[in-house]
Amino acid sequence: MSETMRFDDRVVVITGAGAGLGRSHALEFARRGAKVVVNDLGGGGHGEGKGSEAADRVVAEIQAAGGEAVANYDSVENGEAIIRTAIDNYDRVDVVVNNAGILRDASFAKMTDSDRDLLYRVHALGAYRVTRAAWPIMLEQGYGRIVNTASAAGIYGNFGQANYAFVKRGLIGFSNTLAIEGARKGIKVNVIAPVAGSRLTETILPKDVLEALKPEFVTPLVVRLCAESSTESGSLFEVGAGWVAKLRWERSQGACFDPKAELTAEAIDAAWDRIGDFTGAQHPTTIQDTFGPVFGNLGITP
Repeated sequence: MSETMRFDDRVVVITGAGAGLGRSHALEFARRGAKVVVNDLGGGGHGEGKGSEAADRVVAEIQAAGGEAVANYDSVENGEAIIRTAIDNYDRVDVVVNNAGILRDASFAKMTDSDRDLLYRVHALGAYRVTRAAWPIMLEQGYGRIVNTASAAGIYGNFGQANYAFVKRGLIGFSNTLAIEGARKGIKVNVIAPVAGSRLTETILPKDVLEALKPEFVTPLVVRLCAESSTESGSLFEVGAGWVAKLRWERSQGACFDPKAELTAEAIDAAWDRIGDFTGAQHPTTIQDTFGPVFGNLGITP
């Protein structure tokens, strides 16, 4: 797929597009011919406040460059209103990039219910509601591209980000399921875990590092995943500073015990090294890959 990737006559909805990654995505999709819905609540990186300036500014940039865009100022919790903006103005939705996000970092001992609930509402519930509103449209069209934005914290964990990791990891399972359900209808769903300078990282990374982690190093992957010719779906990528990598699961061959005999903690302990030995590791990709060894140990062919 080396041809120039164009999005003429495609409608792209990007949440949290008033700055940082979202702004970069919006400008690039518009440059490639897309009609863009620039969604941004206009609040701060911790979920405070709201306003129209951020989205309006990006729309003005796109229009000044000869592109086409419209602003939306709704919270991602009101996903139907965001998608309605696309339908009212352009009569279709082809691409959804769930990018909106906030941080409320605190150690787990000091974390409040508000710290947890607000991140859930923005990252998880917001992505769910925007996607849920776009989903029947994409099913009817027989076409759609969705990119959800996770995080390395959601993959590996990170001190002080239990709430953030909780919701970001959920987006991975959510996306994998949608990739399965959308496969027959031409809908591709993928996840990125970006490292980039943004409103969320400007308070935790040095200025020189922020300048090196340009959002423009992330956007090309998003464009690639959303291209009409892309067949990629159900995948997870890490990306930042000019580095792009695809992740996969790895599983040891494990240890099998007699299913007709009593299984004890001591028996598992005795096989512990074998359970954790990744020699000849497997790389499962579907839930069926879990059933294989389980039923195999029972002598059953699933």
